[in-house]
This record gives sequence, C-alpha cells and structure tokens, in this order.
Amino acid sequence: MSKAPSDNQYFGTEKTMKILFKLAPPVMLAQLIQSLYNIVDSFFIGKFSGYALTALSVIYPMQLLICAVAVGTGVGVNTVMARFYGQKRTSKAINTAGIGTVMAVVSWFIFALISFFIIKPYALISAESEIVHEYTITYGKIIGIFSLGIFLESTWTKILQSQGDMKTPMIAQIVGALTNIVLDPILIFGMFGIKPMGVAGAAIATVIGQSLAAAITGIKGFYKPPKLNIFLPYVKQIYAAGLPNIIMQALWTVYILGLNVLLASFSDASVTVLGIYYKLQSFFFIPLNALGVCIVPVLSFNYAINRKDRCKRVFWETVAVSAAFMLLGVAIFVLLPKQSIGIFSNDTEVLNIGNVAFRIIGASFVPAALSLTFPILFQAIGKGKESIFITVLRQVVLLVPLAWVFSFAGLNYVWLTFPVTEIITCSVSMIFYKKVFHKNA
Repeated sequence: MSKAPSDNQYFGTEKTMKILFKLAPPVMLAQLIQSLYNIVDSFFIGKFSGYALTALSVIYPMQLLICAVAVGTGVGVNTVMARFYGQKRTSKAINTAGIGTVMAVVSWFIFALISFFIIKPYALISAESEIVHEYTITYGKIIGIFSLGIFLESTWTKILQSQGDMKTPMIAQIVGALTNIVLDPILIFGMFGIKPMGVAGAAIATVIGQSLAAAITGIKGFYKPPKLNIFLPYVKQIYAAGLPNIIMQALWTVYILGLNVLLASFSDASVTVLGIYYKLQSFFFIPLNALGVCIVPVLSFNYAINRKDRCKRVFWETVAVSAAFMLLGVAIFVLLPKQSIGIFSNDTEVLNIGNVAFRIIGASFVPAALSLTFPILFQAIGKGKESIFITVLRQVVLLVPLAWVFSFAGLNYVWLTFPVTEIITCSVSMIFYKKVFHKNA
C-alpha cells in the first residue's frame, strides 16, 4: 500500500513523476473548468459582436484585480485558520472564518464603488471606439458592482479547504462555471422568452454563476462573525498572510493594463488579439500552473533536509514535463493562428494582426515553462526575495517597457516582447539558481 502524500517521507523518497501525476490532476481539473469558462464566454461574446469582444479584453485587467483581492483575502484566511487548527485553538480559527466573511464583504463594497466611479475614464483610455467604450462600461459596472459572489466564494472556499473539505469547493466551482456557460447564449442572444441583453447578458451570467458558487460554499463555509472589538488582530494576521498573494496576482493586472493601453494606440483590433491570446494561453498553461502548485511541498521538504540534489532533480523534471505540454501550445499558435482566432472573431483586421502575433508569441511558450517555474522554486525553498525579484522583473520591468520600445518599430514588433522577456527572465533566474545550488553543481 503506497503512502499518502501527507506523509512527509513520501516527498523525500517517491519518484518525482509519481508524485506529480498523483497530486496534479485535481488542480488541473479546477483550472481546466475555469479556462473553459473563459473560452466559452469569449466565444459567445465574439459571435454577438467584435466590439464586445474588444470590451472583454479591455475589462480583463479589472477582473484579474478583483480575483487577486478576493483570492488573496481567502488565502490569508486559510493560512491563519490552518495555523490555529494546528495549534488546537479551534475557537480562534472559527473567529478567523467569521471575520474573513466580513472582510470579503468590505472588499466587495470597495470594488463596487471603484467600478461605479472609475469604469468610464478607464474605458476611455483603453480603447478608441465609442461602441467599445459603451460595452466596456456596461460589462464593467455589472461585474464590479455585483461581484459580491466571487469575494464570498473565494473566502468560503478557503475556509472549507482549511478544514480539509476539497469536495464542496470543487462542486461549487463546477456548478458556477456550468451555470455561466448555459446562461451565456440565453441572456446574450435571447431565448425562451428572454429578450436579448447582449454584453449585459454576459455580465449577468457571470455574476449569477459566481453567486451560485458562493451559495454552495456558504452552506458550510459561513460562520457568524465575533464581536467587533477583537477584529483588528485577526485582520492584521489575515492580510499579513494574504497580502503577498494579492500583490503577486495584481502584477498581472498591471502589465496587461499597460499592454492594453499601448496596443490601443495602434487599434482596437490589436487589443482584441491580446485578449484572445490570454484566453487561449490559459488553456495551454494549465499543466505548468498545476505542476507548479504540486512541487512546492516536495521542494520545501527536501531543501529543509539539505537534499539539494533532489530539489534540482524535481525542478528540472517538472520543467521538462511542463515544456512537453507547452509544445502543443507552440504547435497551435505557430501553425494554426488564424484558425485559433477564428473561433472568436472573423474580423479581417483581427485575423491579420493575430496571424503575426500568435506566431511570435508562440515562440515564448517553451522558455516560459522555465521562467515561470523558477519563482516557484525559490519561493518553496525560502528564497522569497529572489522569487519576488524574478516575478517583478518579468511582469513589470520587462513586459510593458519592452513593448513600448518595440512599438516604435511598429505593431508587429510589439509581440517580440513576449519571447524576449522570457529569455531575459530565464537568464537572470539561472544566475540566482547557480548561486543557490553551486555547492551541488
């Protein structure tokens, strides 16, 4: 009988491939569901209007920021609760759960206000077309003002996970995503006596799916908040644990927003191409992201007992497996760019821009398997500064500034930002890697 993954010796003795393929599938399933939702959502919107598809690309950074705060708050709650449970201080863990729900509501209220007042000027700087502005404002206000579901679901999911309940969050996510997918065509185009709502329908389908997922997790995940006078110490602990996660995820928002603004100076079609790219690439990055999650405890355990040789082997085997999966993405993006884009848009300008963009961006996929795994390695072995440095270098220092430099040569050159960024990030990461593991080189 094989040992359970919870047995630490399992991480020190079992073959890497066996560990990865035991732990990764559930994580990959959850990410697959989310990616399919994004793709299907964009598919229906694209069939409704090319302008609406551009609006989705414009609003994407805002959605990422909402997710960053929602998930980051949940991670903080999860971390603090797990700590209290480990110390057998159950009452404090329950207090944390109750306070976490309150912080989710507070976070939603802040974003609702921001969405109401900021969405119009944001739309104006992110696209040229007045129709895109209108669609962006409509979609953005709905998903922002009515985003309570995602904040509550993220917190309640992490509360349940801290208690060992993985099944309920998975069911909630599946039901929420499927609800969204089913409602999309009904509300966008109008069916069963419901009038066509267009972009507003897509946004309403999204928030209904999120609210339903929240309701499912809330059945077990809701705890009555304690008295207000004990909130502050708990809130400090929650955000001390969750803030790094919020910041790291928010960096995605910064660079996608920057690229959107830059590409809008060329055309709305180029913004659309970037949005389609991010929806499709999430599908091919699933194995990479899932494997990254799964190797953290393996790397942490082996580095703690000075098994640097095993750490290196786990790291490079993970990169190899990730790169093998990424080759499928390379083939699709390089060989079938127009066919891939055509799933979402038949606009000639979008297809022509995407034909060049996808082939260039596709060249970045394999090195990305390395550059995105390095920060996970350094974080897992306690080298937080190196991990943050590499992430900031890639997503803030390189991506947008390089795109700006390449933009002077023309739109086609902007896409070189992606492979160049990955190559530079890999090079800098290797310097840190050799410094950390030089004794075992």
